[in-house]
Amino acid sequence: MKILLLLRHAKSSWKDESTPDHERPLAKRGFRDAPRIGQLLREENLHPDLILSSTSRRTRQTVELVTDASGFGGDVRWLEELYAAPLEEYLEAVRALPDTYGCVMVVGHNPGLEELLDLLTGEAESLTTAALAQVNLPIHSWSDLSMETQGKLVNIWRPKEL
Repeated sequence: MKILLLLRHAKSSWKDESTPDHERPLAKRGFRDAPRIGQLLREENLHPDLILSSTSRRTRQTVELVTDASGFGGDVRWLEELYAAPLEEYLEAVRALPDTYGCVMVVGHNPGLEELLDLLTGEAESLTTAALAQVNLPIHSWSDLSMETQGKLVNIWRPKEL
């Protein structure tokens, strides 16, 4: 079994509408919520072996705050192709992983993350900003992940509910 954690970036700021989307920073709420998710990872004993993240400023800031609060000491891979990516890009990035990783966190954007969650679990759930979903996958190799893989949604944690 493999564990896939899906984390949508924390709330971004729209204060300066001239800022390009890729460069939008976190809003005050984002700076508050992301560390809460990091603490939750620690409390739930969810320790990703690797983080795959979009390169946008808001996802970078989210990852930094989550990893600081969780004590994560592993590797982070910044993937340009995950910025505003469709679900197929997320699948491709995860499928390419070596099997030494048992638990991987993907940090990205909607609608791609919600579509991936729906595809893998058959459950259409909302991933609000800074929401974290845990999906257990019945595969032994990441390369076995496909559009037909049916995982189990273990939980979704949303900052408002913590």
